[in-house]
Amino acid sequence: MTSTRLAAATAAALLTAALANPASSAAAANSATTSIPVDPATLIEMHVNANCVTAEGTCHFDTQANLLTAGTPDGFPQDTWARQTITLRSSVRDVWQEAQYSAPAGMPRESKGANHDNVLSKLYKAVDTVQISVTYFGGGPMDRFHVDGDTVPTDWSSGRPALGAQLIVCSDIQVVYGGVNLSVPTACAQTAFS
Repeated sequence: MTSTRLAAATAAALLTAALANPASSAAAANSATTSIPVDPATLIEMHVNANCVTAEGTCHFDTQANLLTAGTPDGFPQDTWARQTITLRSSVRDVWQEAQYSAPAGMPRESKGANHDNVLSKLYKAVDTVQISVTYFGGGPMDRFHVDGDTVPTDWSSGRPALGAQLIVCSDIQVVYGGVNLSVPTACAQTAFS
């Protein structure tokens, strides 16, 4: 067989394999919700979502704090002060998180800290953990209490995305307003690239 025929046969085999087995863009997602009662009809809720997309080598996360009154989610009263902590970490100790976030969601991505309409935020990096602290001065609609972001779990030794490690995203919040001072139990979502 000549080299031209061999090259053509190899190209045809590779094309057939690519068409028969398209690249997967699988994602793995997980959610968690915790709450604490304010009174018999009202809860404060914390929602956490995490989603790792293999094709991007990136994990996305978001958190939402809200009141739940008579089964209807709502924002917080105007006299609200709240402090939220979001923790990003891996199940593997030699994986660090290269994270960015928006607080509230929809604002420009931050990798250090910001103040958007009295929503103050700061990102703290450690060897294997990232913490985002968000302090809210004043209440408002639910979207004011929505934080989103993304992270690349990165292997210390290679500097490449750690696609074999799990991502754990946890969040809690302390909410103070009109005679209420409550801390919602930590909600954690755990996922991995699939």
